[in-house]
Amino acid sequence: MAETQHRHRLDVLGLFDNEYDSEGYRTCSVTGLEIHKSVENHVKLFGLTAVLFMVVGGFFAITVVGTRWEAIGLLSSSDYYIHLSMHAWSMLLFWIVFMEVAILYVGGPMVLGRKLPLTVLAKVGYAVMLVGALTIYYAIWTTSAPDQAPLLTAYVPLPSSPVFYAGALVFVLGVVVAALPFFVSIWQEKRANPGGTLPLVTFGAFITGIIAVEALLGGVVAFSSGLLWRLEIVTSLDAGWYRMWFWIVGHGTQQINLVAMIVVWYFLTHVVGGAEVVSEKVSRTAFILYLLFINMGAAHHLLVDPGISTGWRLWNTSYAFYGATFASLIHAFAIPAGIEAGRRKRGKGGGLFGWLTSAPWKNPMFAAPVIAIILFGFLGGITGVLMGQLQLNMAWHNTFATVGHFHSTVVLGTTITFMAVVYFVIRTMFLREFVSNRLASLQPFLYGGAMGVTALMMMYVGILYGVPRRTPEVVSNIPGTDFSLSAAEPLFVVFGLFAFVAIAGGALFVALAVGSLLFGKRIDPAGNGDLVSDGGSAVASQTMAPRDDLELADDPNDPVHAYEMRGTFVLCLLFLAAFVITYVLNWYLITQLWSIGA
Repeated sequence: MAETQHRHRLDVLGLFDNEYDSEGYRTCSVTGLEIHKSVENHVKLFGLTAVLFMVVGGFFAITVVGTRWEAIGLLSSSDYYIHLSMHAWSMLLFWIVFMEVAILYVGGPMVLGRKLPLTVLAKVGYAVMLVGALTIYYAIWTTSAPDQAPLLTAYVPLPSSPVFYAGALVFVLGVVVAALPFFVSIWQEKRANPGGTLPLVTFGAFITGIIAVEALLGGVVAFSSGLLWRLEIVTSLDAGWYRMWFWIVGHGTQQINLVAMIVVWYFLTHVVGGAEVVSEKVSRTAFILYLLFINMGAAHHLLVDPGISTGWRLWNTSYAFYGATFASLIHAFAIPAGIEAGRRKRGKGGGLFGWLTSAPWKNPMFAAPVIAIILFGFLGGITGVLMGQLQLNMAWHNTFATVGHFHSTVVLGTTITFMAVVYFVIRTMFLREFVSNRLASLQPFLYGGAMGVTALMMMYVGILYGVPRRTPEVVSNIPGTDFSLSAAEPLFVVFGLFAFVAIAGGALFVALAVGSLLFGKRIDPAGNGDLVSDGGSAVASQTMAPRDDLELADDPNDPVHAYEMRGTFVLCLLFLAAFVITYVLNWYLITQLWSIGA
């Protein structure tokens, strides 16, 4: 029999007051999982903090766009770099990494039905991460000569404040500490069930955790060496050496985003959309390929560096990197195929695309991940492979097209996906209804559509006109020269307008999240049936249930392979055509390099 836990005196808003049994568990009516309060409360804590950092990053997005769109010209150059650094660290690191720790706790102890072990470490990790983030904010905001605003890269020998390097090091160490309870929960599960197989979601989260540790250790080396240099304990640092270590964490954190995002795709499309796992062995193999190859993608940031051999560049960005690309292609087929087969299995839609047109598009927990899959694949995924190619990288490197690429991955992919996680947590953990179901349904389309156009405009002005990244004044003039990029101005108008619409879409998300927590109607613990009323699965299965034999993943009397996946096959052909066309076009543009923008 459930009993109400005593509300903590600090919980004045009643956000941590769910009902649990005498052992601290409750049953989720949507997933069927047994959730312990220690897991749920820490997921809420990290998730809430992440949204607060998104608010900060969104504010500075306004000032960055208002400056980069030179028709407004909001800030001076020196202020622009400070605001750009605040935006970058808020959105690329703090919002996303706090969410990723929450996702590890969901994919690990929550899916496994366990308590969160070592909760003291979780709290310490949270506190250290928060202190590190606030320290970085202070260092950026108080930047003065000779120190430089660190942006995300903070390359040596350009100096940044020693406080910045210290804050970055503290933040990285805090993430490592916060991740330890997740790894302990995996160890406990394997000790208790030595012959069992981890659920697919947990397995994917485990791979995410390993990649995260690799990346963060690179950050420890980079930021600690930078700190020693700025304190003059070390007299000099080799710039090439520093860049290589930095990109282990600089790009590695984005690879964490990718794998965590895919874990969420499997989870939410199963729970809300009724997806099945077409082949667990194949999906798990794809995650293992990520573990072996994905961090090599960091090398594309070094393709123009003079101190690295051509052979090294080719190996890391052309041959070895294809292992990670192949893994992404596997997931690109497996996830939509799982949606198609699962919905056909439940009688949800016939014909070639009926399974897709009949899907629960009004549910943001389904719509947002699928929008992210589409936009990430066609914009972020294709351009990522192009940029990782030695010759094509020459036309992309350090242009505004690079910014368009990572907004297509980190924003169109990760941020939209994590928005869906927040919506899911609001409904199933905070047990609050949305203050407006209609606006919640609209928000992923508004944000995704506007940001998609924004990213395309960034790519166009970068590739077609060679407009550089990070520099606030280029369209009107380039100081000290007669060269003009004014021909790119119409594209900047489109960029600016849609960027502000995207910011409005992000603000709508924050308003819905905060408004629902404060004013949303309380949902009965047995409620939320509407989340699975259109083909979703309210029972923990394939992606979330441990089993002893992967061959028993499907119902032998009704296997998922008995259902058609021809719609997904057609979609994959369209994706392949888009990839080939874009690849050939980029090679053509290289032949026109000296006349681009003329």
